[in-house]
Amino acid sequence: MSACSAIYINLPVADPGRSRSFFEGLGFAINPQFSDANATCVVLGDNMYAMLLARDFFAGFCTRPVGDPAASTAVLTCLHLGSRDEVDAMVARASSSGGASHREPADHGWMYQSAFRDPDGNVWELMATTGDPPWG
Repeated sequence: MSACSAIYINLPVADPGRSRSFFEGLGFAINPQFSDANATCVVLGDNMYAMLLARDFFAGFCTRPVGDPAASTAVLTCLHLGSRDEVDAMVARASSSGGASHREPADHGWMYQSAFRDPDGNVWELMATTGDPPWG
């Protein structure tokens, strides 16, 4: 099996420009090479990207109906951050920039989690680890 050299998560959005502003406000860079009126390419990390695609454009890649992330959940994208403070700060920025907190934070001792919904309702899980999981 071959290893992947990058990951592109494709999500439907109502307005790629609004999504661009939202994620830039959270501190993420945008890759202009893969961004236009139909798409915003958010740089999540080294070789990790979220492609936020206008719903009609997104539908061109599908053979099934495009789901509405505000009404149902099809994917939970989880980002690993460096600390609990970074997790809380990103949820706060998301909530004040057109997104919303998704659930209460959870402290598992070795891992801290929280989540937000972007303006389209896509769920973004956030985590920071402080040790090894209890099972390994």
